[in-house]
Amino acid sequence: MPRLAQVFAPKDREFFDLFEEAGGNIARAADLLDQMIGSWPERSDLARDILICEQEGDRITHDIIHRLNQTFVTPIDREDILELASALDDVVDETEEAADLMGLYRIEAPMEQAQRLAHILVQSARQVAEAIPRLRGFQDISHYIVEIHRLENDGDRLAREAVASLFEGGIDPMVVIRWKDIYDRLEAAIDSTEKVANVMETVIIKNA
Repeated sequence: MPRLAQVFAPKDREFFDLFEEAGGNIARAADLLDQMIGSWPERSDLARDILICEQEGDRITHDIIHRLNQTFVTPIDREDILELASALDDVVDETEEAADLMGLYRIEAPMEQAQRLAHILVQSARQVAEAIPRLRGFQDISHYIVEIHRLENDGDRLAREAVASLFEGGIDPMVVIRWKDIYDRLEAAIDSTEKVANVMETVIIKNA
């Protein structure tokens, strides 16, 4: 006779499908932002594609919550599902806000630090996207976690340097305010990838 735990073992793996979809979506949004800032203002049109990614992120989050409300036994703890869904959505939200501010503030030319921050975000988002499929079998993701933490530290340091440089050389105060906002959003997006990594690590530890 099968054990009771086997009888009630979660059969629904759709959560992992949705998480992988969200991972691919944040990698795409980050890549689009990297392209947009790298060739600004020629590729300012990419802001629209990034907005579509943000809307897709909202849809995926809604699907996860809807599925959660319909599922009695989940493959991982319910609070972890909600936290991971929220963290993944935050990455896309912050990415889209950074893109939106570039147009809203009528930025004429990109700062090199913004391009470097966008590139760090791309790398970290890709690490997240590559790690997520390993959640299915609760496989080791320590390599990805270490790399995401390293990138987040690089992002924090670069963001501080970028903000400090704004106050050198008598830059127009309005330019300082605008770029500080953009740097803050880029840093927040990178920080959000670290939050995703932390939740994934918790899931692996709990279920390994």
